[in-house]
Amino acid sequence: MSKRSTSPKEKVSVDTYRDDKLYPRVTRAVDKLLARGKVVAPVDVLIDMGLLKPKRLEDWRRGRVPYLEKVIGCNLTRLSRLLRILQFHAHDLKLKPSVTAYMRWGKGAKQRLRFTKTGDPKLEEAYARHFVWPGKEPFHPPASRQTTHSEESTPYEKGTAS
Repeated sequence: MSKRSTSPKEKVSVDTYRDDKLYPRVTRAVDKLLARGKVVAPVDVLIDMGLLKPKRLEDWRRGRVPYLEKVIGCNLTRLSRLLRILQFHAHDLKLKPSVTAYMRWGKGAKQRLRFTKTGDPKLEEAYARHFVWPGKEPFHPPASRQTTHSEESTPYEKGTAS
C-alpha cells in the first residue's frame, strides 16, 4: 500500500485514515492520554494537539461560549477529518465508545452544552463520544499493532533478565 495523503476534500474512510496527514498527530495525542488513564475524549485530543486551549474549553464548560467549535483553532473540514480518524483509530485499539453528556459547569440550571453551531445530532454525538479502555490493567496496545524488530526479544536476551 503506497503512502498517500488524503486530500481535505476526500472523506476519510477506514481504508484511508492511516494515510491522512493528521493521523500521526492524532495517534500521538491518543497515546499520551492512554499513558495517563483509560479514557480518550475528543476535547482532550484537541487540547493535546494544540487546537483547543484549556482556558477556552473551560469558558465553554461554564457557558461563556455558545458552542465549542467557535473556539477550536482549525476549520470545520479539518475538524471533521480529525474526529473520523480518532474514531477509526480508537476502534483499532479496541477502545469502547461511550457517549457522555456535557453539562454546563457553575451555578444555575444545568444545561446541555453544544459542540456545533448547527446542533447536528451526528456531529454532537461525535464530539461527545469518549473512548474507554475496558481492561482492569493500564492500557496496552493490541498485539496486532506495529511490532518492530527491536521490540522482539532475541535469543541472548531471554536468559539475562533477573
